[in-house]
Amino acid sequence: MLKRLLILSALFCLSVSLSMVLVKSVQAETISSIYSKLDYENGCVWDAAESEEEAQMGGSAVCEGIDGNPVYFAEGDLRQFTAYGSVEDPMMFPNGFSEWNSVHNTIEWRLANGKPFATIHRWFLDNIDPQTGSAEPALRGQVLAISTVGEREAPAGKQVSCAAGYVDALANKDANLLAREVADTVGRYFLCGKDRPRFHGNRGNRSGTPNDLE
Repeated sequence: MLKRLLILSALFCLSVSLSMVLVKSVQAETISSIYSKLDYENGCVWDAAESEEEAQMGGSAVCEGIDGNPVYFAEGDLRQFTAYGSVEDPMMFPNGFSEWNSVHNTIEWRLANGKPFATIHRWFLDNIDPQTGSAEPALRGQVLAISTVGEREAPAGKQVSCAAGYVDALANKDANLLAREVADTVGRYFLCGKDRPRFHGNRGNRSGTPNDLE
């Protein structure tokens, strides 16, 4: 009987010790945000266009992000595409929408103990009025795209960035807070090519069609 009590006591102490370690680990972690801006003229290195026609259609560039984590930007046919962090192939899982679109020049980076794990980037969508066949300002949408950040330490073939979720910025009152929650709980653990992104919160009819949800 005494031996059994000693074993139970030892197991209880071990359980308490592990719990304290986990609590301290969680408490020691700091989640924060840093903001960067896209400076197309002074903060991006553009790929040389093969022709004048190609230059007029758009282009692709590597832009400054934060702490050595670049932003990959491309534009063509009035549509923009992005990827974030150390990425081997920026066009493997490019962020973007089927509608004509553009991105805000400010990017929010979510960090855990100073290391970026997700971005939040606002997209503007030029929705077409079926009555006129033209993009109407009154129908313009805004969506916050939450994306993963490619890691320098990742093995070859795993340095990727992709969309992990979306928040309709016009249909949700606290869209920025919701986007941060999605970044911290979904984007941080999202596996590109395996997990499927989705909209979180309310979704209105101006939220467009992300390329990976078509």
